[in-house]
Amino acid sequence: MADKNSTVPFKYEWFTLGDINGFFGLMFDNMTVLSFLAGIMIFAFKFPADIVYTKMFPGTAFGVLFGDVIYTIMAFRLAKRTNNPRVTAMPLGLDTPSTIGIALAVLGPAFLSFKAKGMLEHDAAMMTWYLGMATMVMIGVFKVVFSFFGGWLQKIIPQAGLLGSLAGIGLALIGFGPMLEVFGMPIIGMIAFGLIIYTLIAGIKLPKNFPGVLGAVVIGTLLYYLLAPHGLAGGSYQPFSAQLHFGLPIPTLDFLKGMREAIKYLPIAIPFAILTVVGGINVTESARVAGDDFKTRDILLTEAIATLVAGVCGGVAQSTPYIGQPAYKAMGSRAGYTLLTGIFIGLGGFLGYAGFIVELIPRCVIAPILIFVGLDIMCQAFHACPIRHAPAVALAYFPTVARLLQIKLSNPDMVPPEVFSKMLTLPGKALPELLVIVALGNGFILTGMLWGAFMAKLIDRQVRTAAVYILCCAALTFFGIIHSAIPDGNMYLPWTLGDMARQIPYQFTAGYVVLALLLFALSFSKESREGHAAEHY
Repeated sequence: MADKNSTVPFKYEWFTLGDINGFFGLMFDNMTVLSFLAGIMIFAFKFPADIVYTKMFPGTAFGVLFGDVIYTIMAFRLAKRTNNPRVTAMPLGLDTPSTIGIALAVLGPAFLSFKAKGMLEHDAAMMTWYLGMATMVMIGVFKVVFSFFGGWLQKIIPQAGLLGSLAGIGLALIGFGPMLEVFGMPIIGMIAFGLIIYTLIAGIKLPKNFPGVLGAVVIGTLLYYLLAPHGLAGGSYQPFSAQLHFGLPIPTLDFLKGMREAIKYLPIAIPFAILTVVGGINVTESARVAGDDFKTRDILLTEAIATLVAGVCGGVAQSTPYIGQPAYKAMGSRAGYTLLTGIFIGLGGFLGYAGFIVELIPRCVIAPILIFVGLDIMCQAFHACPIRHAPAVALAYFPTVARLLQIKLSNPDMVPPEVFSKMLTLPGKALPELLVIVALGNGFILTGMLWGAFMAKLIDRQVRTAAVYILCCAALTFFGIIHSAIPDGNMYLPWTLGDMARQIPYQFTAGYVVLALLLFALSFSKESREGHAAEHY
């Protein structure tokens, strides 16, 4: 006998009260990343604000709108296919580590480099925008291709390499700079910092269960505008000017103007793409465990195309599926929260209220959220990897620390350009220390991945595989893909460099080759095959 209910049309409960909570969480995550992008470019590198808000923001926001709409449609289709009225859409937003990393290691330094070459500020800013667009287009194309090979990438790069390089960014680029902001205005900054660590790290609820992040932002911002104008906040006050910066994400081929310059930054950009591809696989699996069986390839292709669309429309930050799908499901969200977030962020970039909100909130109030993100990334790297791989994770930190030093020292507001250039070519037999710092920092993400992978394989007694990773370092070093001797991080043919700079590719490459040969020779010993290192860390 047929089921009486079989003729009842399926109805997907796509919007519930839980979608309102989900919207505020996902929307605020994206607004925070936009705030980081604007703050780094405008305040750290003195980049023209109008170009950030009218050129970079609209396309970046449009990528979020595009991706969240597609993920919303995918939730409807999955619900219909599985007859499950409680499917929760995959959340998509701006990728925090790569947005900050590209702003600090690509866009900002490129802007300073263009100005140092004699370009006017506006021209240098526009060229930086073209470069940022081109970088997103290349990342998008890479992610489209590797969405079909994500599992293979996950197999050949150990977690210690992937997460260790990301944790280095969490330490040096995401966490350290905001800590300076907190203590630059300590009275306001420490209140916001205290509320963040009290609620998000210690896990203690505020009275009446008030959201910790919202509390930190609201209380910190109110105190800033009450105290700072009277000199009572422990830092300088910057008055807020209410402006809406309008801009449309119009598709353009202007990214072609920045393609040549963007290629120089591929060693930084491509590892960020790899991290989001692998991250997309992980978050899809977490959603599957929570009960929503999305197709991994569809999730990866959507984030890839969203990044590509953003780049063509002027965006400079890549999108990615967020790890919190099970959390949104637990709070009762369905598909309404992703649709609302996409529309809010998209319109915010077009109509200008995203920039308005970003300008309203002081940097010392946003900074503690960034510190929390950095701490979370670092802790995740150690928790997700086997205990014995902890040294591999830690080793991957060092190239990012070198990159941070280079960013600080190459800032003309801290070290005059002529002094910086002179320090790179100090006479003597030894390599100048600044030149070594520059070389260690260039290609820092790829270097961190390879160092972490090498160390993890060595700990696992896969000595010959470890030697192969070291040989990869040697090959990439010789042509400046990593460890470039040029401050801008350009690739090169080593014999075309000057006398001092030429020592970097030859000496570093020789060092890697010697280490690889040593490991290969040791791999024949009986001791090299006797079990794993003791897990006592």
